[in-house]
Amino acid sequence: MKIKRIFTHRVELPLHEGTYKWSGGKSVSVFDSTIVGVETDTGHIGYGEVCPLGPFYLPAYAEGVRAGLRELGPHLLGWDPRELAKLNHRMDAALKGHPYVKSGIDIACWDILGQATGLPVCVLMGGRFGESIRLYRAISQEDPEVMAKKVAGYRAAGYTRFQLKVGGDPDTDIVRIRAVRAMLQPTDRLVADANTGWTQHEAMRVVRAVRDVDVYIEQPCLTYEECLAVRRNTDHPFVLDENVDNLDMLLRAKADLAMDVVNLKISKLGGLTKTKQARDLCVSMGIAMTLEDSWGGDITTAAIAHLAHSTPEEFRFTSTDFNSYVTVSTATGAPQRVNGFMQAGTAPGLGIQPKLDVLGKVLVDIS
Repeated sequence: MKIKRIFTHRVELPLHEGTYKWSGGKSVSVFDSTIVGVETDTGHIGYGEVCPLGPFYLPAYAEGVRAGLRELGPHLLGWDPRELAKLNHRMDAALKGHPYVKSGIDIACWDILGQATGLPVCVLMGGRFGESIRLYRAISQEDPEVMAKKVAGYRAAGYTRFQLKVGGDPDTDIVRIRAVRAMLQPTDRLVADANTGWTQHEAMRVVRAVRDVDVYIEQPCLTYEECLAVRRNTDHPFVLDENVDNLDMLLRAKADLAMDVVNLKISKLGGLTKTKQARDLCVSMGIAMTLEDSWGGDITTAAIAHLAHSTPEEFRFTSTDFNSYVTVSTATGAPQRVNGFMQAGTAPGLGIQPKLDVLGKVLVDIS
């Protein structure tokens, strides 16, 4: 089996809530998603998806996915998509860095491997743990009372994990955390995610002001060293995200006891192959994980579900169902939320079928 064609579609994904806001005044109302197709000489076609959270979150942007694939794609023609380690080695040799560009190809090749073997991706990634995957709901940054009201609504829909977007004015963020926590039950989990938005002294003010509140603190500051300083001055459970983008940083953070939970995003690490490597390392080191991606629709949600479902439950802090946030469905067969949980599909590969009428014309076509 050989890769004979790599192609992309561009899909706009508007949000049900109109806009998504986080630290520093950043916001997105329509996500620019790239659907990546990989076709083989045996007629198999696998699909992946890459959807950066705008151009100002991680070192990634939507048009960069397509531009990068124009550069990378020709180097992969004729290679076996089932040989995933070999294929990733080839991608890294052909294009230095830019892991998000490689992510869609890697996901699509897992989809092909599943189709070729007749197995779901989660089985190929280690097996299916548990019956379902617990989801969190991200709460866009707004006035405290608005955020608290939204949390109450999502809790009624079955969610028990909430990621509160903070990283703004520290005094307002303190009110946000307290207002939202007051809406929850003791068994619910609340994460205050600053997305690097606080300076170190601001983060210290917030964690001291909410010392009595049951809340996780996620990625309070821009640099690893600043986050570590905050971590060493609080007894709140601590989550790292943006700083952990490779195995070296993961091992460093473990050695420094810098986190209790780590957020592994598929495109940040370069695809399912490398995220699985990080996931397995976390399991061996006893670190719980949020397993997700930067954003996306049905195909990204399917990839997240297979990664999460193949992770032992005790290390699976939470995941998310991005396809429930957006108004456009790009594929059938994708996982759907039921009372705050989802399940990876049981069909071969990712278990999805793209809606070609929604995907529209092909933008990049390499053969």
